[in-house]
Amino acid sequence: MVLGIMFFFVAILSAIAVFRELKRRNVLAILFAGASAAVFGWFSVMTIYSEIMNMLSGTTH
Repeated sequence: MVLGIMFFFVAILSAIAVFRELKRRNVLAILFAGASAAVFGWFSVMTIYSEIMNMLSGTTH
């Protein structure tokens, strides 16, 4: 669960970077920050989802 929260914070920081770079019109930075936000956001959601599903089903890994 901690890993998912850490991924979520990285995704938030990447999203902030996207908006900052939109102001500067730095296309390459927008692409990299956007990709980072998407990937880390997806990882955080799926990690938290997996932890919740494992907790509800009673299984451990």
